[in-house]
Amino acid sequence: MTDAATPRRRGRPSRTETDAAPATRDRILDAAREEFSERGYEKTSVRGIAKAAGVDSALVHHYFGTKEQVFEAAIEVAFAPALAAPTAVEDGPLDTVGERLTRFLLGIWENPTTRTPLLAIVRSAVNNETAAAVFRRLVAAQLLRRIAGRLDLPDAELRAELAAAQLVGVAMLRYVIKVEPLASADVERIVERVAPVVQGHLTAP
Repeated sequence: MTDAATPRRRGRPSRTETDAAPATRDRILDAAREEFSERGYEKTSVRGIAKAAGVDSALVHHYFGTKEQVFEAAIEVAFAPALAAPTAVEDGPLDTVGERLTRFLLGIWENPTTRTPLLAIVRSAVNNETAAAVFRRLVAAQLLRRIAGRLDLPDAELRAELAAAQLVGVAMLRYVIKVEPLASADVERIVERVAPVVQGHLTAP
């Protein structure tokens, strides 16, 4: 008879572990976001994620596959609030879309709950090409193309990318690099300054 204290052999996850989904899967994703946030993409390992989640590393591979796939799953969940941005484009007249989009995306960055996982994503993407490729794929497929699809204007994808570049640049300087006086400026003042530029990118002839 096997002693109950004997550690389970590594390998495929047990029936008990697989039956615990989705709670186990969510715990792994939470741990992954924390690890990527604290250590960055390069220094994070599947083993470290598993340890933080309190599971065997085989279980991480079972649910997600490679580290790159874990990262993609983790940032997709973290990036979910921003994926509603195309709705901000659609819900209202085209001549005020710049303000709506600017206010919506800066609002996500202003909220500490949604800002923390976004910081982890951006820091990893800046420092590692694999992470950057995952981030580009997610942003292009699930955000920019959807915004472009709602514009119904010539060069819609380029317009959406230029608007995104403007907003990402502001976010980088304000929330990541924390350049003053931008970092401490009132968000309404930033919206007032940036929104017309975003509007121009999206709708100017």
